[in-house]
Amino acid sequence: MERLMQYVWQHRLLVNSDLFTTDGRKVIIVDPGRLNTSSGPDFFNAKVYIGDQLWAGDIEIHVKASNWFGHGHHGDPAYDSVVLHVVDRDDTGVTRTNGETIPQMVMQCAPEFHRRYATLTDPAPTETLPCAAELRDIPAIYLHDWLGAAGYERVYAKAGHAADLAARFTGDWEEAAYVLLARALGFNTNSDPMERLALSMPLRFLRKHSDSLFSIEALFFGQSGLLDDPRAADDYASRLRTEYGFLAHKFSLRPLGLPGWKRGGVRPASLPHRRIALLAAMVAENFHLMDRVAHTENIDDFIEWLRRPLTGYWADRFGFGAPGNATYETISRQSASILAINVAVPLAVAYGTARGDEDMIARGVEWLHSLPAEKNRLTTIFGQGGLYPRDAFDAQAMIQIRRAYCERRACILCRIGHRLLSQRARRRY
Repeated sequence: MERLMQYVWQHRLLVNSDLFTTDGRKVIIVDPGRLNTSSGPDFFNAKVYIGDQLWAGDIEIHVKASNWFGHGHHGDPAYDSVVLHVVDRDDTGVTRTNGETIPQMVMQCAPEFHRRYATLTDPAPTETLPCAAELRDIPAIYLHDWLGAAGYERVYAKAGHAADLAARFTGDWEEAAYVLLARALGFNTNSDPMERLALSMPLRFLRKHSDSLFSIEALFFGQSGLLDDPRAADDYASRLRTEYGFLAHKFSLRPLGLPGWKRGGVRPASLPHRRIALLAAMVAENFHLMDRVAHTENIDDFIEWLRRPLTGYWADRFGFGAPGNATYETISRQSASILAINVAVPLAVAYGTARGDEDMIARGVEWLHSLPAEKNRLTTIFGQGGLYPRDAFDAQAMIQIRRAYCERRACILCRIGHRLLSQRARRRY
């Protein structure tokens, strides 16, 4: 409730003609001040007329006036600068540390506004959008403006993660790209164990054996703990186990133990064995992923590189054991596009930002606009309100809005929620 009141005050959604202090003086808000997200009064440097007097100072907001004393503000000099105490319920007067009375104003939300805020922010089924019924009534220019902002918000958040990895590896962008790719190959279900695997097996070690796919597979599968699976009992698994024993001793490696591989409910093509085999094949082929991204003009070229066929033992297997009856597609084009979105785009934007290369940043964003929108549960939710992604950039924007605003019930921070709430606030306060 207090957060809602702060939102209303910050965005000047009150009707000035209806505002009076509890002792009957007219209140006119000239400047609501700056929202304080740290300790101290809620808003700094506000300007308000109280009666005929213009006051400059801070604003404190509470649901109940008595919270002033409950929070100890009456004895805290930091609150002596408060010129107006805004409350929902006037159950007592308030004072500064010297005993002076602070002007107080009741700010009550209209019932409809309160109801709508509760509807938007209260927990709801995960497969719905609280504002879906009203999305169609919002002008397209507002919706697409918000999609644009949210899309960039997500792009730079992912780029920030890539930059953090590069910093972790003291500026080694290839090492960062390798870990980012490994995580992306987990496709959410196995992202964490794939990242742990990559972090436990530095690229610099793997490059010492880049001429041997078998040795790289031995290192990955040995580290992953999957060679300890009872099903890893055929001759190839036995040879991998022997090779890993030799290399683990050479590099003082220890298996991850129980990294948390998930196989239940996972499509055969997405099982960790196939993803690890694909990562091994990429590393064994002169792995310079960051350089590849930096020199990629057409994202389709990157996607086709990702879709390389698996050969040898893994050409017709999803795991250790007997082969299947046919060779299998390594990765679908749709999955490869998702990898490009989660790997190539963040790397291009992060690397371009670090180098001050605006062309590379623009190229990374343009790749998103050139790729089709992914179809997933989150984009489908927006379709309930008639909002459909035009491309991968829009789809990423919808994912960002859902994750960062809807799921956190931060509707007052979302431009869609703000527009819906502000319309109701101005109808009656």
